[in-house]
Amino acid sequence: MTAVGIDAVEIWTGNLKLDLPGVFAPEKGEDPEKYTKGLGLNASSFPDSYEDIVTMGANAAHRLMERKGLEPDDIGRIDVATESAFDNSKPVSTYIAGCLESVFEGDFHHANKGERKFACIAGTQSLDDAYNWIRAGRNRGRGALVIATDTALYARDDPGEATQGAGAIALYITEDPDLVTLSTEQGYGSADETDFLKPNQQFPSVDGKRSVQVYLARMREALVDYQSVAGELHLDDVRFVPFHTPFPGMVRKAAMLAYRHIIRDTAVEDELADEIGRQPRQEAFETDDEFRDALREYMDGLKETDRYQEWYAETIDPTLTIAREVGNWYTGSVHVARISALKYAVEQGEDLAGQTLAVGSYGSGAQAEIHTEIVQDGWAAEIEALNVDEQLADRYELTWDDYEEIHDAHNHDMDVDIEPMTAPDGEFVFGGWGRMGEREYEYVE
Repeated sequence: MTAVGIDAVEIWTGNLKLDLPGVFAPEKGEDPEKYTKGLGLNASSFPDSYEDIVTMGANAAHRLMERKGLEPDDIGRIDVATESAFDNSKPVSTYIAGCLESVFEGDFHHANKGERKFACIAGTQSLDDAYNWIRAGRNRGRGALVIATDTALYARDDPGEATQGAGAIALYITEDPDLVTLSTEQGYGSADETDFLKPNQQFPSVDGKRSVQVYLARMREALVDYQSVAGELHLDDVRFVPFHTPFPGMVRKAAMLAYRHIIRDTAVEDELADEIGRQPRQEAFETDDEFRDALREYMDGLKETDRYQEWYAETIDPTLTIAREVGNWYTGSVHVARISALKYAVEQGEDLAGQTLAVGSYGSGAQAEIHTEIVQDGWAAEIEALNVDEQLADRYELTWDDYEEIHDAHNHDMDVDIEPMTAPDGEFVFGGWGRMGEREYEYVE
């Protein structure tokens, strides 16, 4: 059976940067460590006035296609995952295809196009769709372009405001890929939840505490489900675990839960028992409250052990490096985590070929998915071709007044026209409005 997976990736961050400890925290009268240590964030990325989900997605896809020498005829499918769409009928994929057709010879008239929505997990669902399309033999030798693009804005003074971000990830899915192959086995955890939603509104309504609880519950269900079809997952089986990362502080909780679950009834639990005891078993307690208290105490102890801290530093922390500088990208955030881990390995001179990633995706509403990926021989060259560091360094640093202006400019309920803060260079830009109210785009050399 031919392996299918991600052949190449590209990343495009918004051109603006908000310094959280240096600009945001002082304006809010907060301790900077609330953001750097609590949330785990140093900065957020924002789109300039000429940027939006179409330009960022098209720019990421354009760079990927140019680097890989692809033409429109090589692509039989374009799926865009977003929870920032601005039209309830016309999908973002058609806009992006139109942008790309303006700079490439040929067209995408025979490519299937769509838009996926399930909060932040839609990017992984689009990846699954592309995988299934190829495995079903419907691709005619062509690859699939999956784009996750979002502008994750919150209302001013909303508790989630510090976690904002904007950017896009483009993935090229093929047979015999250069980057990673995807496992056939998947695990799901899904339930009807109301933790984060946007009922015909731009800015989300969020129950922050509930959202964290649902995230952890669905991740645990997905892990149990994955192991039911793929077999037990052991710590030594996995090199990195990229999680959906709304902010790194949330991943700390997910990683602790996953670690506790995986070591249960193993030699690792036995070895740690002298230091912190064995994991509480619910049947040993008369009430749920007593069990939860005991479990909380165990987790607090586990978190402080050298063994857990070493595992976290080696397996989880490298996935968070980029997220710390860009904030939440909704549908793209788990794919940012994958890039971050692989980039770290390149920088460390580590040979990852043949090693396993366990990918934990999540979308509010709510659903989690866990699958594994095997790193391929060509992975390092693909990651070395990215220019993530240059993009991050080149962002324009916002003052507080700048931030207020750009936030208002991207607020759909406000009619604000501001001058760009940066000069577009070799990228797609928003060019104005068409006769039916559609958004129009152009490429700026």
